[in-house]
Amino acid sequence: MHIKPAIKSFFLLLFLISTAWCITPAAQLDAATAKAQYLSGNRAVRALEKRPEKQAFRENWMKCIDKFQRIFLTMPNSEWAAAAMYRSGQLFLELHKHSYSTQDKQEAIDLLQRVTRRYPRSAYKKRALALLTSLDLTGKNAGKPDPKVSSSALRGKIPHKKAMKYKTIKQVVQKPTHKPGTNALITGIRHWSNPSYTRVVIDLEQDRKFSHALLEKNTTLNKPQRLFVDIQDSRLARKLPKQTYINDHLLTKIRAAQHDLQSVRVVMDIKSFDNYKIFSLKDPCRVVVDVWAKKEQQVASSTHVLPRKPSNGTTKDSLVHQLALGVKTIVIDPGHGGKDPGAGGYQAGVQEKNVVLSMAKKLAKKMKSRLKCNVIMTRTKDKFLSLEKRTAIANTQNADLFISLHCNAAENKKLAGVETYFLNLATDDEAINVAARENATSKKNISDLQSILNDLMKNAKINESGRLAKHVQKAICTGLSKKYSNIHNLGVKQAPFYVLLGASMPSILVETSFISNKLECKRLLQSSYQNRICDGIIDGVAAYIKETAPGKS
Repeated sequence: MHIKPAIKSFFLLLFLISTAWCITPAAQLDAATAKAQYLSGNRAVRALEKRPEKQAFRENWMKCIDKFQRIFLTMPNSEWAAAAMYRSGQLFLELHKHSYSTQDKQEAIDLLQRVTRRYPRSAYKKRALALLTSLDLTGKNAGKPDPKVSSSALRGKIPHKKAMKYKTIKQVVQKPTHKPGTNALITGIRHWSNPSYTRVVIDLEQDRKFSHALLEKNTTLNKPQRLFVDIQDSRLARKLPKQTYINDHLLTKIRAAQHDLQSVRVVMDIKSFDNYKIFSLKDPCRVVVDVWAKKEQQVASSTHVLPRKPSNGTTKDSLVHQLALGVKTIVIDPGHGGKDPGAGGYQAGVQEKNVVLSMAKKLAKKMKSRLKCNVIMTRTKDKFLSLEKRTAIANTQNADLFISLHCNAAENKKLAGVETYFLNLATDDEAINVAARENATSKKNISDLQSILNDLMKNAKINESGRLAKHVQKAICTGLSKKYSNIHNLGVKQAPFYVLLGASMPSILVETSFISNKLECKRLLQSSYQNRICDGIIDGVAAYIKETAPGKS
């Protein structure tokens, strides 16, 4: 009678031992994996902290955050889960300092509050509470939403598989130019694309504030990766299509809808991309979205036209050097056109748009003959083109160089000379005046643009553009001086020109001469003078190529 309880106890003991033997290795494995993952995350963070230039890119922060999120999402009962969740919250706060995105702050708050609820016995509860206190979300405001943070983010949960990530660039801050309560009309959505680049332009009736963010693909809801732009105090025009299908290699379609009574949301469904930039232009008002493919996709989709074989008269300074560098396509942009006449000449009836078109046609013909490359003109007749379309043409044609031709003008009719610009912050008041005139906008708008220009120029070939401008400027003035007197070399300058924004190749804007000056206006109408300028531009391009590929012959 007393043997049975002993037998039961013996078998129970065996069962517990065997169960522990089976479970312990797995638990130890989880702990070891979590620890290794946590240490890997810390190493990634330390590496990022040592590279300030990499901290400007959101994806570098998200790579670190993902390492920690993987721990508490896949091993929530691990002893490292609380530390990983706390670390993720910390990193989202650091990211917020760079992105200025309220969504990043919301993610941080949510994670820190989850640490206190999910792991109440962990040492990281105190750390999380201390960090929340610094955000003024404890004490009197405990459990209450931050006035700057939406309540939905405070009570939301991170998906089980992977936290949704928002890629947000700092919201563009613009002073309202409208009366409160009035909604501006969204009048159009335009786009240009090739397999490696897409530009989308949203046309607005009036200037408005906007914000934008990138949403990762959601397989649960069957939603692709999406980039959206929210435009405040706006409404859709009745005739504006709700969907625009693109179906290129980067974007599937664009959707526009009234997000709420006071704002419009434009959503771009993404197939694949490397990075994007969003900026606004004025007079007329529009929001420009540039999307670039990954480098390997750009190489695979290259559609350059191969140059013809050189004739016996081709010099080694032209084609051979171009082939060595891959300069196969050059886009020439005659400024203005159509309803935009440009500057008026000293002589009655002379308009900049006609002079530069005549010059551009000569340049294209000469460039094809001398350099044996593919030359594309943004316009071949008196046609209006928006400034953003000109750059889009160069990008979609995979151009290697972009040259925009203009004639200078000033109230002081005595001013004369040649100057060449490349995209950058304006270096003097005169450069600002020139940019304002060519952009058909005010000097104040130029000042506003400069505040966001640093971010826009990250993809621009600034150094290469500066070298190209130097050679072209020198060659034009040298060539003109051989035949004409009183040639004033005004040098190479920098300014924020709309037509150069977003160009992915070395790009310059040439102010060929002052159409407002009596002598230079007369010369600009002469075919011989125009030919000299064209020859100078080609000589400058050849010198730029030779310098960039030394030793080639």
